[in-house]
Amino acid sequence: MFKMCGPPSRGKSLKDFLKNKYLHLLLISNVLVVLDQVTKYMVIAHIPKYHSVEVIKNFFSLTHIRNSGVAFGMFARQGSEMKPFIFISVSVIAIIAILVFFHHTPDNKKIAQNGLILIFSGAIGNVIDRVMYKEVIDFLDFFYKNIHWPAFNIADSCITIGVGLMIIDLFAKDPDTGTPEPNS
Repeated sequence: MFKMCGPPSRGKSLKDFLKNKYLHLLLISNVLVVLDQVTKYMVIAHIPKYHSVEVIKNFFSLTHIRNSGVAFGMFARQGSEMKPFIFISVSVIAIIAILVFFHHTPDNKKIAQNGLILIFSGAIGNVIDRVMYKEVIDFLDFFYKNIHWPAFNIADSCITIGVGLMIIDLFAKDPDTGTPEPNS
C-alpha cells in the first residue's frame, strides 16, 4: 500500500490519512462554500436585484433577493447600522461553537460529523455574504401559485440538511445493541 511521507502522516497509509475527520471538514466545507459563493456570484452577475428567471412554471424560479435579516427574513425590517456587525459576531461565535462540537464528536459518529460539516459550511457561506454585502444573497425560490416558500441559497440548504442529520443522529441506534446510542 502507498505510504505517505512527511510529518503530517508519520508513516500512515493514504487510506488512514483520508479517514481524518479534519481533512473531511476541510475538503467538504471548501467545496460547499465555493459552490455557494459561485452560485451567488452568478445570480449577482446575471439576474438584476428583485427580478426572477422562471425555471419550472408555477413552481421554481431563480430570484435575486437580498436578506438583511436571519433565517426566513426574520429581523430584516429592523433598521440599525449595527445589525450587520451583530449578525457577523453571532455567526463567528456559532462557527467557533460548531468547530468545538466537531472536535469533540467521536470518530464513529459519522452522521453527526457530516451534519456539523454542513452547518459549518453554510455558516461560512452566509458570513462571507454579510462581510461583503452586509446581507445574504438568496435566490432559490419555490412556490405554488401565490404561495412562496422563503427564498434561500446553497448555504441555507447546507445548514438545514446539517440540522436534519444532527436530529437523525440523536435517534441513531447502536448497530451492535439496537438501542439508542448515548449522546457523546
